[in-house]
Amino acid sequence: MLHIVDDEEVIRDALAWLAQSRGLAARGYAGGQAFLDSVGEPDLEGDCVLLDVRMPDMNGVAVFDQLIGRGLLPRLPVIFLTGHGDVPMAVDSLKRGAFDFFEKPFNDNQLMDRVDQALAASRAAAASDQVRVRLATLSAREREVLDLILAGKMNKVVADELGISMRTVEVHRAHIFDKMQVKTAVELAGLLK
Repeated sequence: MLHIVDDEEVIRDALAWLAQSRGLAARGYAGGQAFLDSVGEPDLEGDCVLLDVRMPDMNGVAVFDQLIGRGLLPRLPVIFLTGHGDVPMAVDSLKRGAFDFFEKPFNDNQLMDRVDQALAASRAAAASDQVRVRLATLSAREREVLDLILAGKMNKVVADELGISMRTVEVHRAHIFDKMQVKTAVELAGLLK
């Protein structure tokens, strides 16, 4: 979902049309507070925000600060759009985690290419978050078994190193695969690389 936060309706409509021409869903917001009131957890399929800097109720930098405070970056990448930007503002925004910074008028294709890249980054960050959540469900013993599996050790070696039976290792291994939603050690290693 592309979230367009700009106080100018014509800009919101034009950006929504551009997004739809690329097969993207878009939603417009007339101000920063309206956007912040509606935003929840970023979608697992990817979200991105096109954020105007100068708006009457809450400027884009303040909205960006709120997103940072809520811990929504990098799952919700922000691309700034402004007709009133300067180099220090752009550099500061990028250092603090903005995905990109465009000055109006902008090249439509370049902007939408960056939106596509931001959506891909959002999906990758969401997938990474999901892996972290799954890892957090593992018990301490399962983490020990996981580390040895990732080191390429066979069940018998894992059992010997941990001082447990081979059957117990097999049970832990099955629980790990179930919790991590994988079927093989190779798939597990690929997920955690």
